[in-house]
Amino acid sequence: MRYDPENPKWEDRDRFILSKGHACPSLYAALAEADFFSKETLWTLRKMGSILDGHPDMNKTPGVDASTGNLGIGLSFGIGIALAGRLDCKDYRVYVLLGDGELDEGQVWEAAMAASHYKIDNLTAIVDRNGMQLDGFTREIMSLEPLEEKWSAFGWHVLVIDGHNIREILDALDSAESVKSKPTVIIANTVKGKGVAFMENQVYYHGKPLTEESLERALAELIDER
Repeated sequence: MRYDPENPKWEDRDRFILSKGHACPSLYAALAEADFFSKETLWTLRKMGSILDGHPDMNKTPGVDASTGNLGIGLSFGIGIALAGRLDCKDYRVYVLLGDGELDEGQVWEAAMAASHYKIDNLTAIVDRNGMQLDGFTREIMSLEPLEEKWSAFGWHVLVIDGHNIREILDALDSAESVKSKPTVIIANTVKGKGVAFMENQVYYHGKPLTEESLERALAELIDER
């Protein structure tokens, strides 16, 4: 992405919208790595007076392009920004990361229709397809299959990748940039809790903080993998 940490509101920057706003700790870590703020700031997450809330706040956190948390709104927000770029003759790109449970929201599919209708080719959606949401498995709560065919039927260019393979992610993003006259969606198949054996594919950990003991176990596994 094109960005400038010294000028977070640079008009020609690419935009990233974390529609699944509850995953903001990973966004904050990336922003700290990109020098939007110090890494020490990460330890103030969700504390009084911190710039790092439990959901992204574009008025408070440098590098955040959209305030999210109410699931379903991110794609619509991204369409608005992408269309504004077209009207202003800007060449920036807009990326929206959605959760697969979030696709239960009707607004997502209204937005999908609009993006196709207006041929918004500077927009790329990424679906974190881990098969789980807060209350259980997506297949049990609201089946999304056939997901690839759904997006295609809505007029999108569809790419399906291994969401843990960096090479596939980069190749998909490059491919999306070359597509003209239609938006692109990247369905990234992932494993919730990847890298920590006792957390993988466990709905229980979707929104639960770890105990001190389980945190030590998780960190030990992640350090061993490195």
